[in-house]
Parts: sequence; C-alpha cells; structure tokens
Amino acid sequence: MYKLVAIDLDGTMLNSYGMVTENTKNTIKKVEEQGVEVIIASGRPIDSIKEIAKEIESQDYFIAGNGAIIYDVKKDEIIYEKTMPKEKVLEIIKICEENSISYNVYTEQEILATSLKYNVLYYHKENLKKEESKRTKINIVKDMYEYIQNKEDARYLKITICDESKAVFNSIIRKLKDIKDIEVLEVSHMARKTITQGTEEYEISYYYTEISRDNVDKWNAIKFLIEKLGIRKEEVMAIGDNANDKKMIENAGLGVAMKQGSPSVVELANEVTEGNNKDGVAKILQKYYKNINF
Repeated sequence: MYKLVAIDLDGTMLNSYGMVTENTKNTIKKVEEQGVEVIIASGRPIDSIKEIAKEIESQDYFIAGNGAIIYDVKKDEIIYEKTMPKEKVLEIIKICEENSISYNVYTEQEILATSLKYNVLYYHKENLKKEESKRTKINIVKDMYEYIQNKEDARYLKITICDESKAVFNSIIRKLKDIKDIEVLEVSHMARKTITQGTEEYEISYYYTEISRDNVDKWNAIKFLIEKLGIRKEEVMAIGDNANDKKMIENAGLGVAMKQGSPSVVELANEVTEGNNKDGVAKILQKYYKNINF
C-alpha cells in the first residue's frame, strides 16, 4: 500500500472553478482513515493552502511554493525552507520591468502583483466565491522593486512569469536562464483557466513559467518529509498535471498524471487518471485503496 499520497492543487485536486468536489473530499477522507498520509503539494502560498487542507482533513503537513516550504499544520510552523534570497528576487524583477513582462512574486503568505492579470486574475475570481478567511491573499503593488527592497522578513517562494505572446515569453526566458542559482521551470504549453463574469464563463490563456531557488522542487521536499516519517519512495503516490509536478511523478513509487495535463507529464507517468473536472483524483484513489464506499 502507498503510505503517502502527494496531490497537486490547480488542475489536479481542484476543478476548473477552483473547488474540491464532495466526491474527492470524501474519497480522500476514506484513504486517510486507512492510515495513509495525504498531503497537498502545491505552488501556492501557505495561507492559500491552509483552508483546502482543512477541507480534506489533511492535518499533518503540506508543501507550498513548489517545494520551497514544508508546513507542519499541527504545530503551525515551517519545518523545511529553501526560499529565494531578496537580492535574487530583485534581479529578476528588474529584468521583467525592463522588458514589460507580467510577473508575480509569491511569499509564504500572499501573492504580490502589479495588476490583476493571468493567474492572479484567476485567483481573484476564485476569491469572490469564498468567504474572506478562505481567500488567497493578493497584494497589488505599484512599485514592486521598491516595495520588496524595503520589505523585511518575508520569505520568497517563487516568481511566476506570464505573457500571451509566445515570442515575448521565449525572449524573457532566454534572459532569465543567464541568472545564476535559480531554476526556470520548462513549460511548453499555454495555461488555460475558466473564470466567470456575471452569468458568463470565459477562458483565459497565457504562457507562463515559474522561477525558484536552484534545486527546489516538490520531490526534494517529499524526500525530506518521507525520511522524517520513515516512508520509502516506493511507498509514495504522487498526482499532478503540470511541469512543476514532473519530478515528483517521475520519482514516486506511483506517478499519476491527469488526463488533461501537460503532454510531457502524461508521457512519463505510470498511470493517467481522468481530468480534474471528472474527479480524476478520486478515481485513482478508489482504484488503489479498497473499501471506499459512500
């Protein structure tokens, strides 16, 4: 039996509307009742993950910022941290500003942005459907460079770069790869999110990448956690959909990709489950963990 299940959020556990379905919640709870450690492994900040962890009754740990942080829920503290130095964040911001590229900075508590665009617009629309305590904190900052330069004691998890133009996007990626001691995530397809405006639904699409400190990823965080818990890598199931999930899917005892996921992730997975709008997480868990009846 797989003793630890690591599950991505966006595009995986969450459907296109940013919700965990009742079927998925109930299935996860039944798996946890069998003594299995079910953890969230997400690129989101800590406070954005906390309420979802409560929903699925994952009461021990979760991974934030694509592996930059492991958070102990019971102790309410960070137990593992590989965040980005402020000077490196400022160096990346300077390049983005000089090239008029959209970017967001993720701290442990919030997302810093210069405007409501792309992934931040999606989080904003998601927030409108939630009570205040469950919202992802978004802080719109006029002068990001100055704001971060003067900000004390923040932990910088990652930076997200977005643009609708593939040519502009590829140009900035080439420049970012010249910066030392960071990791630029290889993403070759457009992100697509569904948002609602009144009674209408529409899709937002954009190219994006995520930048973190070198050697930071979800699998390295999982390795730290399973060593702490005395679990072998062969006893880990990892479920995800995108490039930031590749290493955990590739290295886990069972790597599972969502059907609608990035082709490179689907190709390397041991198994492919249904998409995030068809309860793919619930279905793969029901396959491997028996006696889940509702």
